Amino acid sequence: MGDLHIVTIIIIALNVIVSFKGFKDPVFFNTYRFNIGDIKAGSKHQIFTSGFLHANTSHLFVNMITLYFFANIVIYALGSTAFIMVYVASLLLGNFFSYYFHKHDYNYTAVGASGAVMGILYAAILLQPDMMLGLFFIIPVPAYVFGIGYLLYTIYGMKRNNDNIGHDAHFGGATAGYILTIVLAPWVFEAHLLMVLLLAVPIVILFFLHKTGKI
Repeated sequence: MGDLHIVTIIIIALNVIVSFKGFKDPVFFNTYRFNIGDIKAGSKHQIFTSGFLHANTSHLFVNMITLYFFANIVIYALGSTAFIMVYVASLLLGNFFSYYFHKHDYNYTAVGASGAVMGILYAAILLQPDMMLGLFFIIPVPAYVFGIGYLLYTIYGMKRNNDNIGHDAHFGGATAGYILTIVLAPWVFEAHLLMVLLLAVPIVILFFLHKTGKI
């Protein structure tokens, strides 16, 4: 993994500082969280700022430790500027997905860097699909198996819509990471064509289910 890049350190620091401010200041938290009613009333900034707030320290830790493990793969393969592009695009598309799927629920609220982090994770999987991930930090699983399985689970969660997990933000972030990585690193088609096609399957399934009114 090597030493953390300065860009990763800055992003983690921003998440920590903003999140801890939110933990201590409910007014600050409510001003910058993602809330459908607020966004419809004009608080468009929440689509971006909510990506740096977290519900609690455990939520913050899981997102930042995931970023810690996979950021360097993307930075060393694509460069720091492309890494920032993937991170921000994944954050935004994740929240746009949340807005789209919950636009009629004015009370829907969400926070977290999960969409952005999922984008980085899926970019890393595309760039190194043969790497092994530790499921629950213990069980070794090929990266591409995890990627496909997680997106299929996310579709299942979106369809059931009976938990407090932001499945749509996860899916939007992963989709952004997938698409941008292909755009920024078209060599993955030649190097990992099968994996590129396999990782596209859940994305196609989601859009088919939505088109047919099943999600």
